[in-house]
Amino acid sequence: MAEQVEKVNPDLVARDADGKVYTVRYEAVNAMLLNEFLKEHRKNEEQEATITELKSTVAQQQQDMKVFAATLKQQAWEIQKVSAQLEASRRAQQTVVSNP
Repeated sequence: MAEQVEKVNPDLVARDADGKVYTVRYEAVNAMLLNEFLKEHRKNEEQEATITELKSTVAQQQQDMKVFAATLKQQAWEIQKVSAQLEASRRAQQTVVSNP
């Protein structure tokens, strides 16, 4: 088992006088696992903060799109109104020109 641990992290094994691996330094394993757990925990918290921020951004963009759509509808209505007024004005002018 010590040889397999050495492949992952050579600092977690003890060697004999000849430099050959003979045991796992279990006290070091606990410290390493705690350190890795803390790193992953911080990473998870950062990802959760990023997700929360992205959700907030998406919600704001959805609200902005609703406002944009409402503004666009209002402008389309105003364009139709002006177009109708222009058409009515043009018809009135044609009527006046046609009936001298």
